Amino acid sequence: MADITLNRIGELLRSVFELLWNQPEGLPAREILALVPEVTRLTPYEQAYSPSSSIPRYERIIRLATIPLVRAGWLIKNNKGRWYITEEGRQACRKFTNAQELYREALRAYEERRLSAPAVVMTVEEAEEKAWEQIQKFIQETKSDEFHGLVADLLQGMGYYVTWIAPPGKDRGHIDILAHVDPIGAKSPRIIVQVKHKGQAITIEGLKTFLSILGANDFGLFVSTGGFTGEAREEARRESFSRVTILDLEGLFDLWIKHYTGLTTQARDRLPLKSVFFLSPSD
Repeated sequence: MADITLNRIGELLRSVFELLWNQPEGLPAREILALVPEVTRLTPYEQAYSPSSSIPRYERIIRLATIPLVRAGWLIKNNKGRWYITEEGRQACRKFTNAQELYREALRAYEERRLSAPAVVMTVEEAEEKAWEQIQKFIQETKSDEFHGLVADLLQGMGYYVTWIAPPGKDRGHIDILAHVDPIGAKSPRIIVQVKHKGQAITIEGLKTFLSILGANDFGLFVSTGGFTGEAREEARRESFSRVTILDLEGLFDLWIKHYTGLTTQARDRLPLKSVFFLSPSD
């Protein structure tokens, strides 16, 4: 990054923080990088592609520059390429109003943690993001009936007993899967599952409608590959929704990995995965 100043790097990082400021659920890195040109004017140098890279220079600059932010505790990057600003990051933005001072402070904290291999960090980060993009695309392109089967397989892998899956091509209403905690359904609760695939983010109204169909001894699981609105997520945390769990695509995948050993061969074939080892960054 010899052709770009510390002040300019700080300005680009401020743009990242600006995009994340009002996003408690974070944003995918790919979306953040796509939005940066909308919040800050890029130079021709920053917009151009370097000879050894297939992405614009500003994206590489930001990815490298955010490594100290993560080590300083100002930014969180999960293994699916989603970035979050932390409270420490907000405080740093308020304290260091000068862009260059902001980045210098991040570098100071970075050095304190003695990160020795930023190239390794970027390799792992980009690999995780790319892998998650492919997994997302694969799941989103899965036919609805296949996806319902995938959700049922997950429940079985978690030790539940699936007793009914809505027939393909039928109007399922608000119930797509029924499951129980014992083989014959004698024990409570009964688990009612609604699955929304390839749709918009679920709103508060959608959650309330689902809650209304639950009986006194029912527990609800709402799965949405389109996610949930911020208001719906907040509503789901309230006591009135204590009998409902919501799962977006990331949450579903995390459970899939956690319970992978309990999945059948048929279930694993629905979402074929392979482990790949990378050199681990060391502090």
